Amino acid sequence: MIPSNSSECAPAISLSKVLERAPDLVSLYKEAGNSVRRHGLEGVRASVYLVLDRSGSMRPYYRNGTMQHLAEQVLSLSAHLDDDGIVPVVFFSTDVDGSTDLTLGRHRGHINKLHENLGHMGRTNYHWAMDEVIDHYTGSGSDAPALVIFQTDGGPTSRLAAERYLCKAARLPLFWQFIGFGDPDDNEFAFLRKLDTLAVPARRIVDNAGFFHAGRTPHATNDHQLFDQLLQEFPQWLTTVRTARIVE
Repeated sequence: MIPSNSSECAPAISLSKVLERAPDLVSLYKEAGNSVRRHGLEGVRASVYLVLDRSGSMRPYYRNGTMQHLAEQVLSLSAHLDDDGIVPVVFFSTDVDGSTDLTLGRHRGHINKLHENLGHMGRTNYHWAMDEVIDHYTGSGSDAPALVIFQTDGGPTSRLAAERYLCKAARLPLFWQFIGFGDPDDNEFAFLRKLDTLAVPARRIVDNAGFFHAGRTPHATNDHQLFDQLLQEFPQWLTTVRTARIVE
């Protein structure tokens, strides 16, 4: 998994380029790099996607800047894994509300601006957003692994559909890292814990999902803790999908 040539272990986007294009992200970029190294992911290349919940209960997290901050954390992490400096973002509630590209250097306030223009905040349906990511990935022609960071504050209206899409997507090189915002005792998160533990190989060919809870005030979570959680299961999944020949 780790290239032997030290030059191949360099981040996808160098610190000097981050300083030039996004100096406000340098601290996050360095912290993300520490987590990448702790998880043995130096030199690994992967696309990074971000899926954001826009159900009605998410309104306070957009208002207080939590969602913009999460997007900047994910963009900083992606700079170590993908050299295009772009994170495709999907907003969802009842359906897919909208999508955008979060681009290094053109990221400031971008999430909040788009959110404010998307109108009504509906219910929670994961599967349409999952379908959007799958379509984007397959349409890109890539066969490289992808880390999909999927944020939500509760379980979906259509749980069967979400489960079906996750199992279907297990044959693709997509790892779904779910992150929950809100009350850790909320029973809504029981479904995400179920997705994290769906049987292999009875339900899906490989374990292609992880889940962690970021609490009621995720903006207050230490950056290094968040990056470590985002990468906690990704290395093992990479090993598994290579063994299964899902990724060459």
